[in-house]
Amino acid sequence: MISSMTAYARKEANQPWGTASWELRSVNQRYLETYIRLPEQFRSLEPIVREKLRNRLTRGKIECNLRFELDPSAQHQELSLNKELAKQIINAASWIQTEQDTAQINPIDVLRWPGVMSAKEQNLDTISQEILALLDTAIDEFIAVREREGKALCDLIIKRLEAITVEVDKIRQWMPQILEWQKERLKSKLEEANIELDNSRLEQEIVMVAQRIDVAEELDRLMTHVKETYSILKKNEAVGRRLDFMMQEFNRESNTIASKSINADVTASAIELKVLIEQIREQVQNIE
Repeated sequence: MISSMTAYARKEANQPWGTASWELRSVNQRYLETYIRLPEQFRSLEPIVREKLRNRLTRGKIECNLRFELDPSAQHQELSLNKELAKQIINAASWIQTEQDTAQINPIDVLRWPGVMSAKEQNLDTISQEILALLDTAIDEFIAVREREGKALCDLIIKRLEAITVEVDKIRQWMPQILEWQKERLKSKLEEANIELDNSRLEQEIVMVAQRIDVAEELDRLMTHVKETYSILKKNEAVGRRLDFMMQEFNRESNTIASKSINADVTASAIELKVLIEQIREQVQNIE
């Protein structure tokens, strides 16, 4: 299926630990370029995020942003007391107090002792896994958007291909009349110049003129390119580069037709062909 290189997608998740949202946007680019912005606590995920993008996308300039907000209620971390350690400290302090007849034990001093109180930290590993799962969903939507836009581009290209076929048929219909007109024109010029040629020489001259203005081969190649383009559009893979190459071939044939034209109608069709080909080329620039 044809996919566009321009798209936007956003996915957000609200969890007990807070809110996370992924934003993906892309524009056309000859190759795949990824720009990833992550909060500081998730910087370690960058290689994984980059690999996920490269496994699913082949072309385009991709911007991938993660926004993360910790829930205020989750920021108040639950404190836990190491009772065994606290008892040991109190017993030791009591013994010292008995031996030296010092002041009473201050409970706050006991709580300040390293290891007596600890705060339960957020499990970033679990949060990271949920955030990466959300990224997969965002990429799915992102690709779906690119495919929908690609379908619209495909329809536009097909319309231009149909119009190219119409112009080719017009030129084919005109060519016999043009060749006959050129044959009569050659004879008229020879008569005006009082030049007499035997039939064989005259036929040679006519053949040479016909070869110079005949575009049958170019028209055949154009139609071959049209059929090949239809075939490429049906492929279930990235085809942007192939289509770009085909546009070069289309241009080559249309330029030759224009250069051989000696008739206003053929010239008009040749110009129309170039316009249609350029319109296709502009659309192809956005195809993955």
